[in-house]
Amino acid sequence: MSGMRPVTVITGASAGIGVALARVFARNGHALALVARREDRLRALADEIAAAGSPRPLVIVADLQRGDAVRTIVDALAAQSAEAQYVVNNAGFGLVGTAARLDRAEQLAMIDLNIRALTELSLAFVDSLARHQGGILNVGSMAGFLPGPGMTVYYATKAYVLSFSEALHSELKSRGVRVSVLCPGPVPSEFAARAGIADDMAPDILVQSAEQVAEAGYRGLMRGKRTIVPGFVNKVSALLIRVVPRSLLLAVVDSRQRRRRSAQNS
Repeated sequence: MSGMRPVTVITGASAGIGVALARVFARNGHALALVARREDRLRALADEIAAAGSPRPLVIVADLQRGDAVRTIVDALAAQSAEAQYVVNNAGFGLVGTAARLDRAEQLAMIDLNIRALTELSLAFVDSLARHQGGILNVGSMAGFLPGPGMTVYYATKAYVLSFSEALHSELKSRGVRVSVLCPGPVPSEFAARAGIADDMAPDILVQSAEQVAEAGYRGLMRGKRTIVPGFVNKVSALLIRVVPRSLLLAVVDSRQRRRRSAQNS
């Protein structure tokens, strides 16, 4: 053993699902390292977790769109004699709009965060994850099962997260490292506001809270599940998506995103 203190690294821990995941891991006895850009929110969450009787989380301020972000995280952990036992890649964002009309730089930044940073963090700590028999939880989306006209680049990034995580699950299983991908449906959060998604555009039967999603993600990771789809209706939907003709899926998603854009512009 290395003698380093094992921690769970959670990115995007300043809001939404990231905050809920931090609370769930803390309640289950995990020491945490919280990563995001907004230091005030991270420190407030760290205070809350410590006040509840858990070890005070490490706070690591980092912009994951920067190429040196992973080095910042590695160095911050080392400075505290800590190393990753679990990595939770939650940071990400989406944008509503057609690919040709949305700002190109913003879409490339989305790819950088949703794909490059997630990939780098998934691979950066494999040795320590294996030492501590830990794992990786990558936060994907139901969007990863679908083509996504109207949110083309976002859906494509989540398709990558799904494929990458499922394959990494197979590759790292022999080393005792669990890899799970969490694919929630609609969740009321700052993510939706950032993307330009109206709160009332999703059927209530598909919507789950960040807390419900986080609980499902934690349980699934600990059980070594490859793919986690929270909620019975979403599970059924994910199965149906695999058999519905792609042309029909394209038409359905396109129609839904047109309604979103109309609501956004009204």
